[in-house]
Amino acid sequence: MVERSRSRRPTIIDVAERAGVSKSTAARALAGSSNITDETRERVVKAAAAVGYERNHLAVGMRSGRSGMLGLVIPDIANPFWAEVARGAQDRAARAGASLLVFSSDWDPEAEATHLRTLRRARVDGAIVNPVSDSFDDLDRFGMPCVFIGSSAERYPDISSVGSDITQAVRLGLDHLMSKGHVAPALILGPKSRLARARFLRAVHEHFVERDLDPGVLAVEDGEYTVEGGREAMRRLLAQPRVGHLAVFAANDMMALGAMMAVRDAGLDCPRDVSILGFDGIPSGEFAWPGLTTIAKPGRDIGERAVEGLFDEIEHRPEHRRIYMPCRLLERGSLADLSVAAPQRIAGAGRN
Repeated sequence: MVERSRSRRPTIIDVAERAGVSKSTAARALAGSSNITDETRERVVKAAAAVGYERNHLAVGMRSGRSGMLGLVIPDIANPFWAEVARGAQDRAARAGASLLVFSSDWDPEAEATHLRTLRRARVDGAIVNPVSDSFDDLDRFGMPCVFIGSSAERYPDISSVGSDITQAVRLGLDHLMSKGHVAPALILGPKSRLARARFLRAVHEHFVERDLDPGVLAVEDGEYTVEGGREAMRRLLAQPRVGHLAVFAANDMMALGAMMAVRDAGLDCPRDVSILGFDGIPSGEFAWPGLTTIAKPGRDIGERAVEGLFDEIEHRPEHRRIYMPCRLLERGSLADLSVAAPQRIAGAGRN
């Protein structure tokens, strides 16, 4: 056997020689061909590892028509929720031997369109996209399989999509607030241009109407889905006349954490003076003081399911349906329990 130069990249011939098989057998074994015995496949894989051989995915892609790359376009990589989505997508893609290109649109339709053009030029096999605009004009020109995620995906019923069950999540949050004695919480929502805001507010209204309560009494403040957006919205709520304890249900955890900062800025205490419920379940909520009680969306699971749906699209076996994933309550310390406190106050007043 001729000794291989250290400066030369290992080839499939080196693998075949070390495994004692033909070049074609080595290639078929590494490609996952079904007509190779397990013993031979194992021998070839060990030989490839021993000589440091890596498959030329570009050449493989040229032959198969696949690049082995997927795209992911999310609205805000700085938001830990979307980072969790990206992590789930990356993990699932890696298990299938695929690579993931991640882009953040920063809620900008023009940036989103630029990222989509980049993905087309990169010849990815498909992409997962959270569309940030009402009209996804590039869809017909996208030219590749895709799966949508996020609330905006509902605008496109003919495209497979994965997202949180917002109605279930909002009801879960409101039921928990009511169980704690917070019957009419104020709402901190996103911009009016976002479908997520409309879905959240619709779920709130339906929940109240079903219980013969008037949703019109709820105070509502809008803001960007950021810490500063929640902080400013909370400042406006605190400036409004009110009687008794204030409870707030924020549309995401970043806004909820900003609201907690505004409470401290005003010299008030959470949850003694103001109760706050978040929505997302980002890790930083656990480290706030007090810990943020929140409705946790399954970000990592959404990423994984979206990649699985994209593989179905790539293999031409899509179901074109919307997958709604349930959310769960994370109980921490940011909600006062008025259902317990109120009777104690009444009893105390009677003794005086």
